[in-house]
Amino acid sequence: MNMLKDQICLVTGGSRGIGSGIVKRFVHAGATVYFTYLSSAQSAQDLVTSLQGAEGEAIPFQSNAADYNEAQQAIEKVISETGKIDVLINNAGITSDTLMLRMSEEQWDTVMTANLKSVFNLTKHALRPMLKNRKGSIVNMSSVVGVFGNAGQANYAASKSGIIGFTKSIAKEVGSRNIRCNAIAPGYIETEMTAELDQSVKETFLQNIPLKRMGTAEEVADLALFLASPLSAYITGQVLSVCGGLNI
Repeated sequence: MNMLKDQICLVTGGSRGIGSGIVKRFVHAGATVYFTYLSSAQSAQDLVTSLQGAEGEAIPFQSNAADYNEAQQAIEKVISETGKIDVLINNAGITSDTLMLRMSEEQWDTVMTANLKSVFNLTKHALRPMLKNRKGSIVNMSSVVGVFGNAGQANYAASKSGIIGFTKSIAKEVGSRNIRCNAIAPGYIETEMTAELDQSVKETFLQNIPLKRMGTAEEVADLALFLASPLSAYITGQVLSVCGGLNI
């Protein structure tokens, strides 16, 4: 089903993990998907190759979402080549975990810049063309950690909580112009990052998840597709969790 046929989308951090899952889902839904990567050029190209023959198209390019000027150039690239941007998925992010007593200023600043400032950067530059077209959907990737916190992740939790406040504020600012802004709060999702965890750590996670399994990038992508599509036309300013019941 071509839910995003003729739609122009931009996904930051789209070469791996959840971002890759979103790119795949959107391309199969008929969208033209521009996606950024920071250093994983081969992963980006492999993703494009895997999508040959799909209904839509994937177009990768290198860009640092945490850099204000590069974010502006990313939006300008999409607009200059297509004339519009219908959907923005702010997915790029990192972790740098440690207890607060050991956390350096650099660890704090790096995570806040990569996770929170990047959302400001892309949204800031995407809003003007969306306002011009009186249409748009912005989806920001938060986390259940941004909702209830987690020991050893004060920087990450703060950045993801900040995204929630940002999302609700933008929804109120631009809702009257038919631009929606929502957030997704994934729980424990099977990605390259979680694959490196010890099995004992994974078992501890599973004990707290009612569905007794980790989620997949595809399941997060399904929600992103819903929020990007007309099916969610009356939904804005919301934080929707994909966590197997972890936050209940």
